[in-house]
Amino acid sequence: MTRRALVVRHSGRPEAVEATEAVLRALRAAGVEPVRASQDTTPDELPPFELAVVLGGDGTILRAAELTRGTDVPLLGVNLGHVGFLAEIEPADVATAVDRLTQGDYSVEERTTLDVRVVDPGGTVRDCWALNEAALEKTDPARMIEVVIEVDGRPLSSFGCDGLVVASATGSTAHAFSAGGPVVWPDVRGMVLVPLAAHTLFSRPLVLGPRSVLAVEVIERSPSTAVVTCDGRRQLPLARGTRLEVRVSDVPVRFARLNPAPFTTRLVQKFDLPVVGWRGARHGEEDGAG
Repeated sequence: MTRRALVVRHSGRPEAVEATEAVLRALRAAGVEPVRASQDTTPDELPPFELAVVLGGDGTILRAAELTRGTDVPLLGVNLGHVGFLAEIEPADVATAVDRLTQGDYSVEERTTLDVRVVDPGGTVRDCWALNEAALEKTDPARMIEVVIEVDGRPLSSFGCDGLVVASATGSTAHAFSAGGPVVWPDVRGMVLVPLAAHTLFSRPLVLGPRSVLAVEVIERSPSTAVVTCDGRRQLPLARGTRLEVRVSDVPVRFARLNPAPFTTRLVQKFDLPVVGWRGARHGEEDGAG
């Protein structure tokens, strides 16, 4: 049976082309057939594959997640972006990383996703999903939207705002973080609600549990309509009177991890956080996470 690996690349920048060629060589040397995906490729157009290598920033990894969600295929991210929170390796480590990937020398980390449902005033239902976040934003830049928030079937608050972000733990370090939300460790099954420029005294971020259902209704008197964008890629318009429902999904996205470093180490590295003065639990104990 032919072994195949999906290869997704962000752009034609020289460093991306060079890293991609290194990936292709390493895959072929391991007897694995590369399957290239374009920006327009859909999951139905791809032959069966068992691995995926993604070259780019987090946006490219979100694109690859569209092609692998619902399968057992793990994603290996090669960071060609700025922060690259979801990426596992840097371009210089491509050959060794691909060799380990094809030999099964990696662990799998499952990241929680969100199920997103839009119910129109007439009852029409549209479904979507997000790995990072579902961002609800106004469509008229000169006006705000009026919303009412509901949690587990009970009203919580209503206010005017520019929008709000509902993020998974993975997405807590992206759009939600920029809007003032908390950093949530990726093994937390839950979601975060972060209002954007809310006209209310009660506008703090909320952290909801794995069984909660968050609903947001764009009320009829809202000055503006809205749009919800999932992972910055998939958009659904929301007319006045439309209901948005978000809950934790049972379908994860899987990542191949070569480095056992905990999320704390990744956070320090990606945000270049100061840790001067730390001596460990036993005065001088090494991190040991790599």
